[in-house]
Amino acid sequence: MTPTTLGMEASLVDAIGLLGHTSALVIGDVMLDRYVYGDVERISPEAPVPILAIEREVAVPGGAGNVVRNLTALGAAVAFISVVGDDQAGSDLTGLIGGQPNIEPWLLVQGGRITTLKTRFLSAGQQLLRADREETSPVQTRLAERLVRIARDAMAATSVTVLSDYGKGLLTGEVPGQLIAAARDAGRPVIVDPRGADYARYAGADIVMPNRTDLAEATGMRVDGEAAVVAAATALRQRHGFGAVLVTRGNDGMTLLDEGGARHFPAEAAEVYDIAGAGDTAVATLAAGVGAGLELPMAVRLANIAAGIVVGKVGTAVARPSDLLAALSPQVGALRKIVSREAAAEHVQRWHHKGWRVGFTHGQFDPLRPDDLGRLEEAREACDRLVVGLNANTNGSAQPVAARAAMLASLASVDLVTVIEDDAQDAAIAALRPDIVVSAAG
Repeated sequence: MTPTTLGMEASLVDAIGLLGHTSALVIGDVMLDRYVYGDVERISPEAPVPILAIEREVAVPGGAGNVVRNLTALGAAVAFISVVGDDQAGSDLTGLIGGQPNIEPWLLVQGGRITTLKTRFLSAGQQLLRADREETSPVQTRLAERLVRIARDAMAATSVTVLSDYGKGLLTGEVPGQLIAAARDAGRPVIVDPRGADYARYAGADIVMPNRTDLAEATGMRVDGEAAVVAAATALRQRHGFGAVLVTRGNDGMTLLDEGGARHFPAEAAEVYDIAGAGDTAVATLAAGVGAGLELPMAVRLANIAAGIVVGKVGTAVARPSDLLAALSPQVGALRKIVSREAAAEHVQRWHHKGWRVGFTHGQFDPLRPDDLGRLEEAREACDRLVVGLNANTNGSAQPVAARAAMLASLASVDLVTVIEDDAQDAAIAALRPDIVVSAAG
């Protein structure tokens, strides 16, 4: 690694530490993402379709709600404004979002409106079907006016504003222009995740983040190659007075066009499992960086890294500061197996997505004895992947936690190690949701 590169990486590490010291206002279309997991063993006698034997269901906030999730995962405080219907999905979203820390939610309720619900049915790592229930008509005028009033007050207490447009009726008509004007009056930068071909309604925004397809639709220009992307982004920026255009290009990375010219950021993903929500992660990380006062290229670099992290996870996932740090300074060899509980849960979710059977056992392993090795081997034979919860036992321990974790990680029978507080194994099991739990080791 060259000294210049080392300096850049060190600066990025410092920048990651600043992401949580900011606050953001997110305004946009919220939806409920529901995942239904099960097994398919036979075809229906009623029609040539598979029968899914449902095993578990998971529901998380999607759309603009996923931007919020990603911001709070980075440690930022968030004010969130959206509209839901007076239905069960709206009630579920209110509970899910209201139960998260560091969020001030303003979920306005419109009577008779359908809350967007996306239900995905999965088996053995494959999505069988997605069923959508939604309404895309503009929200009621009185609610739109109330939304703008609330936003003006929230802008005074936050560092950056994000407009997350999913085309579900919230950011329509004059609403985006009114919000951008209010942010300008408050001296707050505005980042737009756009939708559709009409970018005039976002005129004057500081940063817009179209993907390659969006850019082609908005400009009517070719985007097949870096030079073409730069030309289209330049036209879009000049046409609507944007401060910067950041084009997300999937496997080709990102291209930033601002007053300093064009800069390209190669894709950072090591492996791709699921692209769902990567754009939300990029928007959230960019917003946290801008709100923290980072220079735009550095904020874009972090957003690019964060997007590369979440496509390696399953479903609408988040990127945490620890994920960003690990991407910059990855552990090597067996030490890669030592992860936080949150990261372990994401690994387990990915393995479940592939249809693998996951086992869990725990213990102090202080010291690691021959009979422990036999027990771990037996546990691993009963499942496809084995997670070991290492009880910290910091009082009177013969060996430090790090040393015990490293020894466990070096074993071929162990796929992940996560440190848990003493007597916290039940909480770890609830978070990881393994298929089998093997009796505790010594």
